[in-house]
Amino acid sequence: MEYNVKIDAFEGPLDLLLHLINSLEIDIYDIPMAQITEQYLLYVHTMKDLQLDVASEYLVMAATLLAIKSKMLLPKHDEALLDDDIEFEDDPRDELVERLIEYRKFKEAANELKQREEERGQFYTKAPSDLSEYTEEVDTKSNEIQVSLYDMLGAFHKLLRRKKLQKPVQTRITRQEISIETRMQDILNTLHKIEGRTSFTTLFQAENKEHLVVTFLAVLELMKRKQLIVSQETNFTEIFVESSKEVGLVEHH
Repeated sequence: MEYNVKIDAFEGPLDLLLHLINSLEIDIYDIPMAQITEQYLLYVHTMKDLQLDVASEYLVMAATLLAIKSKMLLPKHDEALLDDDIEFEDDPRDELVERLIEYRKFKEAANELKQREEERGQFYTKAPSDLSEYTEEVDTKSNEIQVSLYDMLGAFHKLLRRKKLQKPVQTRITRQEISIETRMQDILNTLHKIEGRTSFTTLFQAENKEHLVVTFLAVLELMKRKQLIVSQETNFTEIFVESSKEVGLVEHH
C-alpha cells in the first residue's frame, strides 16, 4: 500500500535547518553538527516512513551535514609554522552558516513584504463586511501559536515512538487498506461529535502503523483544504485539532 503525497508548504532543507536551529535554541554561528545532523536525519527518515516525496535537495543537504560532521571529528595536527606566519584553519561550517544567514535574510524580507501586502490590503475601498461571526474565534485563538508542518512531523514521530512502532511488533502480516479520503471523513465525523477541540493524539487510536500513517496524511490534507484547525498554546506543548466552523463532506477529486 503506497501513498505519494507532496506537501507544498515545505520550503526546502535550509528552511528545515532554520526550524531546527530555532527550536533547539542553537547559536547559528556555532552549530553543534552532531546534534543538528541527528535531528535533521530524524525528520528526513520520518518523511520517508510517511512515503512523502522527499526532494533530492533534502538528501544532498543530509550528505553535506554528514561530511561537515566527519571533518570536525578528524584530529587536528599541530604543524610547525615557517617564517613566523600565522595560519588559520577554515571552519567546515562556514559555508553552511553563510547559506543559512543569507536564506534567513531573504525569508525575513519575504515575510515583511507579505505583512505589508496584508496591511495594504486593508486600505482597499469596499463596502463594510459583517465580521461578527469571526469575533469569538479571533479572541479565543489570539494567543495561540501557528503550527507548522515540521511541528506536525515532530508530533507524529513522538507518537510513533510512544507506540513503539519503529520496529515490527506483529508476527502475522495483516492487510487492511483504508483510503485517505475515507479517513478524512472519519476524522471530521469524530470532531463533529466532540463539538470542540481535542488532542492531536486522540485521532490515532489504532495500533497498526499503516492506519496511523493514513491518519496523519489525512490530517495534513484536511489542513491543506482548511477544513481542520490545528493550534498550539506555546512552543513544544501539546497540539490540538478541531474542525472548521463550516465543514461539509470531504470533496473527492
